[in-house]
Amino acid sequence: MSENIQRRQGPMGGPQGMGTTVEKSQDFKGTWGKLIKYCKGYLPIMIFALLTAAAGTVLQIIGPDKLKDMTNEITKGLPALINGQMITGVINMDVVVHIAILLVFFYASATLLNFTQSFIMATVTQKISKTMRTDISQKINRLPLGYFDKTSYGDVLSRVTNDVDAIGQTMNQSIGTLVTSVTMFIGSFIMMFYTNWILALTAVFASVIGFTLMIVIMKKSQKYFSAQQKGLGNVNGYIEEIYSGHNIVKAYNGSKDAKKSFEEINEGLYDSAWKSQFLSGLMMPMMQFIGNFGYVAVCVVGAVLAMKGTISFGVIVAFMMYIRLFTQPLSQMAQAANNLQRTAAAGERVFEFLEEVEMDNESQKMKALQNIKGEVEFKHVKFGYVPEKTIIEDFSAKIKPGQKVAIVGPTGAGKTTIMNLLMRFYELDGGEILLDGMPISQVPRENVHQQFCMVLQDSWLFEGTIKENIIYSKQGITEEQVVKACKTVGLHHFIKTLPEGYDTVLNDKASLSEGQKQLITIARAMIQNAPLLILDEATSSVDTRTERIVQSAMDQLTVGRTSFVIAHRLSTIKNADLILVMKDGDIIESGNHKGLLARGGFYAELYNSQFEPAA
Repeated sequence: MSENIQRRQGPMGGPQGMGTTVEKSQDFKGTWGKLIKYCKGYLPIMIFALLTAAAGTVLQIIGPDKLKDMTNEITKGLPALINGQMITGVINMDVVVHIAILLVFFYASATLLNFTQSFIMATVTQKISKTMRTDISQKINRLPLGYFDKTSYGDVLSRVTNDVDAIGQTMNQSIGTLVTSVTMFIGSFIMMFYTNWILALTAVFASVIGFTLMIVIMKKSQKYFSAQQKGLGNVNGYIEEIYSGHNIVKAYNGSKDAKKSFEEINEGLYDSAWKSQFLSGLMMPMMQFIGNFGYVAVCVVGAVLAMKGTISFGVIVAFMMYIRLFTQPLSQMAQAANNLQRTAAAGERVFEFLEEVEMDNESQKMKALQNIKGEVEFKHVKFGYVPEKTIIEDFSAKIKPGQKVAIVGPTGAGKTTIMNLLMRFYELDGGEILLDGMPISQVPRENVHQQFCMVLQDSWLFEGTIKENIIYSKQGITEEQVVKACKTVGLHHFIKTLPEGYDTVLNDKASLSEGQKQLITIARAMIQNAPLLILDEATSSVDTRTERIVQSAMDQLTVGRTSFVIAHRLSTIKNADLILVMKDGDIIESGNHKGLLARGGFYAELYNSQFEPAA
């Protein structure tokens, strides 16, 4: 595609949150404030879901205390040596059964409450993600084309997919996990001190030692994770670069150098990846060590206290569970905090996009172009993609209805820019463009677009049947009209040779030549039946033989329409009624092919240069 009618797609945005490196938000609080405001319609049900999760966690925290009572009741029935005599107690099974039933009720209720929270949050977050994707999609249609001049398509797609998914996953999982983890941590901390403060201090001290070691390892490993991500990016970039130019590498015998460079980059990635993964692998054993160290400390101190008669055996059993409930949430809270930071970064990108300046709302414009003849006039048009750099200085031209107008000139002369302005993809900096005497700035953009059909250099087809591709967005088109258009452009015979005919699905498996694809887009333009036509480099990507076929089809398409043809192959515009020669944003020559050649000016120089042998 030449110049700006269709922007070249940039690199696809990669998934966020790869490895353990976390993208930092520039404004964490502000972004989360916007996100909460965006979700305000769902806040009551989300708060209810988080409260159910907290309630379920509280029931889990109470469990060990009741288990302590059950253990104490059971130990009453164990043989004990009292005053030199072995005395066997009696277990009150009614009490044991009562506590067991209560524990089952607590744990079953906790499971039900957690299920309720998961179901509500999953439903709500998917609705929010769906709404967010819809808002972004609608926003894309309201953005001026100039936005995509400075932003790659891949970056926009990344916001629709990766960033929205990151927000949805965090809201679905991390927020609930954070609430339950904090509740579990605080609740188990309180219950430990409520049960026995000496064992509580022992458990906390043991956990602090373990987590201090873990923090030291995490800090040391962070630089290796960063190096791993950087190395991974270098490897991906190098592979993409080499394989995209694989033929050149082979032709210049650069394989050895390419292999050597790759091995150096790969060795750096191996070194950082090995160190980061090794240190990362220590996390789980470290968590197990913290838990086991806590168990040992509680057992030793608990045994001493039990021997003194300070505590019962049931207290030790309860503490064995509380240690697990106390240490487990810490790693979950750390992970949830990372996810919240990543979500803030993703949300920042999404809201940055949603807050971009939109095109002016034109709902108040009541004028409309209807049944136009096709007269086009440019009056002293001035335009620049950026304010400080003007591309079109003072462009004026008048085209009669039904004329075939060719616009030629060197690369960067402003040919496609003029077509962009004619379609109102951009707003003028000065002057005006008129269709049948009406300034296009006075009618809605959609109404302007309805007056044009286009055939571009890149034959854009979507996954669907041939018939659907030809009809596209046009309503009320019959199959007879589709067949007639295909016959006119010389495509009907080929389509009938396909197994499914016009119902053949165009996808990656469909093997169509560039010429056949281009003929489909010409048939699509013919179906649109608009009074004005734009052909932008429509034959530049096909061979000479195919060009003749496509050119014949385009000649049929231009009949009865005001046509604008942009072509570097000047041999394709010999039959144009008017040729406008552009240079540096202005018309320097105009006339028909023979007249311009006879004049011996810039057009003649361009035309003859196509046949000159290379020096």
